[in-house]
Amino acid sequence: MIRKTSKNGALPNSCPQIPLPHSHGISFNLNNPNGNYGYDAEGIGAAMGSKKHPKFKRVLLKLSGEALMGNQEFGIDPERIMEYAFQIKEIVKIDGIELAIVVGGGNIFRGMDAGDIGIDRASGDYMGMLATVMNGIALQSSLEKIGLYTRLMSAIEMPKICEPYIRRRAIRHLEKGRVVIFSAGTGHPFFTTDTAASLRAVEIEADVLLKATRVDGVYTADPEKDKTAVKYETVTFNEVLAKELNVMDMTAFALCRENELPVIVFDMNKVGNLRKIIHGEKVGTLVSERV
Repeated sequence: MIRKTSKNGALPNSCPQIPLPHSHGISFNLNNPNGNYGYDAEGIGAAMGSKKHPKFKRVLLKLSGEALMGNQEFGIDPERIMEYAFQIKEIVKIDGIELAIVVGGGNIFRGMDAGDIGIDRASGDYMGMLATVMNGIALQSSLEKIGLYTRLMSAIEMPKICEPYIRRRAIRHLEKGRVVIFSAGTGHPFFTTDTAASLRAVEIEADVLLKATRVDGVYTADPEKDKTAVKYETVTFNEVLAKELNVMDMTAFALCRENELPVIVFDMNKVGNLRKIIHGEKVGTLVSERV
């Protein structure tokens, strides 16, 4: 399929530059789907040296719903989601990464909070799954606006909105260079989107699970509450269990441990971190079977 463009090469739904205060003054020009970060056609990746060989080939990125809020208290921050979109474009277009994304829904509704408003947990979790689909649609639109091909897949069938999740089809999309967005969690209540991320990563045989958070790794304590907290550069699965470190919920963690799937916890709000990880640079905290 050939994507139609206007006379100046812009996509049909082009829009003007968006200044991003979160990104140190960087502005994104959506009129040019090849433009990025105000640099040349290859974006900041070219400036960093695009010939570096990536360490990973197939990656699953876990984005929380809260990350999409940016500095807002609710909903989706258009500046933040475009900031993520351009970082994603770099590793897909320049490095040839096969990328799958699991997106949360906490910026719209959290199933675990349903009891506070008189809704049972199962119903609340289903509402949370619908929230992840909404975020998935927004992320898909942002990625396609800058020239990426995507597929949105849902664990709950919604044929008029997205494809049903089928493992072999998802892998085929990745092999064809499409960014695959997994939504609706696992499709079952009482499971978090962290568990969905671990499950999908194992199913598609990802090389690594990248968990984007608000902090730049795993600490001995919550760094937002304890200023004396110390960051781990690397930590084993056994150490996380023994020290009760907060990486992800135990179901998700067990899946990664049993399948020897390494997890990297990092701060994606710092522009460039995602591509540094892809190239093997030490960013965030690596959780693996062996240090």
